[in-house]
Amino acid sequence: MKEVNIETKLEVYDDISELPADVQKLLASAVEARDNAYSPYSKFNVGAALLLENDEVIIGSNQENASYPSGLCAERTAIYYAGAKYPNTKILKMAISASSQNQITDKPIPPCGACRQSIAEYEIKQDQPIEIFFTGAKGEVVKSESLVNLLPLLFDNSVL
Repeated sequence: MKEVNIETKLEVYDDISELPADVQKLLASAVEARDNAYSPYSKFNVGAALLLENDEVIIGSNQENASYPSGLCAERTAIYYAGAKYPNTKILKMAISASSQNQITDKPIPPCGACRQSIAEYEIKQDQPIEIFFTGAKGEVVKSESLVNLLPLLFDNSVL
């Protein structure tokens, strides 16, 4: 038996004002997308914004459905649209903002497991990490240089 330790490196900013201007703008796009989320069941709104290497910004928001598995998260909505519209264009950065209609979300809210796996697929496809910034409705913003920090034991095509 051997023990394996996995380390994750994240940067935590006190609030959005500490971020570079381009990331502040990207997070503003994520907030705009969040405000357009369709979440009548969970009352939990999420918005995502992607900066592509061609300087396009793609947004997505969570879209719920009474048949719960039929909904889709903001991150996957954005990343799949980017993949469909710009299939050979790299994703440089992703900003995520989440808020609840039931309580104040003042802690950073990371992507769910399904979204992490989907983001991983695009990092692998483009052979380049995606910077990920995530926050609640207010407060701290967390930055990860790559999805690998959020999902260190990747399931990828090498095992298929």
